[in-house]
Amino acid sequence: MQLSTQLKISIMALLVFAQTALAGPGEPEVGQPAPLFSATDSNGKIHNLADYRGKVVVLEWTNHDCPYVRKHYGAGNMQALQNEAREADVVWLTVISSAPGKQGYVDPAKANELTSSRNAAPHAVLLEPDGAIGKAYGARTTPHMYIIDAEGVLRYKGGIDDKPTSDPADIDGANNYVRAALADLASGADVRTPVSRPYGCSVKYGT
Repeated sequence: MQLSTQLKISIMALLVFAQTALAGPGEPEVGQPAPLFSATDSNGKIHNLADYRGKVVVLEWTNHDCPYVRKHYGAGNMQALQNEAREADVVWLTVISSAPGKQGYVDPAKANELTSSRNAAPHAVLLEPDGAIGKAYGARTTPHMYIIDAEGVLRYKGGIDDKPTSDPADIDGANNYVRAALADLASGADVRTPVSRPYGCSVKYGT
């Protein structure tokens, strides 16, 4: 049964309201172009978001000392998502915005050691201790997840799932918003949950 025009308008209005309620000041909005950036990864390579036009891109804010991050990496949940993304030709960029002297700050060698020891599979780990990219996106927690479509439009922002705890036992049965959003994009559908409330440790910006 097809939805009436009025009902469609009402649903869209609710989605806009939900996005506004969850967004902070200055944050990019879903449905709008994602903020462009350039950043250096843990191997010294420069990545420009514009260079990935034509591919779906996932941004994952992380802090290896955060218990919420350890929840998903310790259980292999984040790595499973990264590998699924690779198989689907999705670019996965892990972003570390912790400032020097703050929890989660790492140098390139430590970032690579973490990737190896955890069997993580991002396309790259971006190191941006000045926090410029994180602030441009309004990244507030670790993890905080964003999905950008092949046209460079932000399609998802929020938590990895709907279980805002640091307990790995809560992964089973959780609604994984990232997996669901990637599946929606792959099928050509609108992302059913384009915005959710992120949870985790605060991003450790310098200022």
